[in-house]
Amino acid sequence: MRIIFMGTPQFAVPALSAIVGQGHDVAAVYTRAPQPAGRRGLVLTPSPVQAAAEQFGIPVSTPKTLRGEDEVEAFRSHRPDVAVVVAYGLLLPLAVLASPIHGCINLHASLLPRWRGAAPIQRAIMAGDGETGTMVMRMDEGLDTGPVALAEHTPIAADETAGDVHDRLSQLGADLVTRALAALHRDSLVFHAQPENGVTYAQKISKEECRIDWSMPARDVHNHIRGLSPFPGAFFDADFGRGTERIKVLRASLASGEGAPGTILDDHLTMACGSGAVRLLNVQRAGKAPMDAAAFLRGARLPSSVPRT
Repeated sequence: MRIIFMGTPQFAVPALSAIVGQGHDVAAVYTRAPQPAGRRGLVLTPSPVQAAAEQFGIPVSTPKTLRGEDEVEAFRSHRPDVAVVVAYGLLLPLAVLASPIHGCINLHASLLPRWRGAAPIQRAIMAGDGETGTMVMRMDEGLDTGPVALAEHTPIAADETAGDVHDRLSQLGADLVTRALAALHRDSLVFHAQPENGVTYAQKISKEECRIDWSMPARDVHNHIRGLSPFPGAFFDADFGRGTERIKVLRASLASGEGAPGTILDDHLTMACGSGAVRLLNVQRAGKAPMDAAAFLRGARLPSSVPRT
């Protein structure tokens, strides 16, 4: 099939690789424009999808918007049978959605209609969901509201982070997309409307939302930490002997103990929550590499408590 692939982050790369590996004709890759990177933000860095596309020798387009008539005509000029969209990051207007012969199909990282929107993996873990998955849907003008054809389910283990689930869903999604394209080629891909009940929205994660609130129950704090790991990262501010600094928490576990929220209960970084406690296992100082709690504590002066929020 002749395909336009639209995606940006690393999550989408296995899907692109699988499509190319199946021998499909990828006419063009659409992705977000290179972004400033590096410590000073002086180097423009292409998206992971652009880097992969260039390795495959596929033409790449990085429009800022697809709403202009010129961009719509450029899209149509590729004469796609179908467009495959995986975490692209730009809204597709109706003129683009209607251009391919078979429309645009999207790989979404949740079990729709739960967690429509921008941050489905993070929100599922933050909410304490025990299961998630990925689905192939036909895109319409709504926010992840189109009919669904295929799905893969996967459990979320008690201590898994968003990064763990992200990587697994990325691989499951790559296989699902190739299965969907094979069925589409045979005219056997059947779509079903999403249920009207159970709709939730995965709003984009705000910076302030990443601050840990120690007054929450320990299980909620634990889910908050693992749902935001490794990026953008849950954090708290405290003075461990170097002045007040921001500490990201990348891994934690539920622990026994009680105390005023924000109290450090022992010399293993066990933190009291609103009820129960969590032990911090992997942390990161600003501008430093992640480290386990034992390495962090060497030479650190433990305060009696840290701010609740």
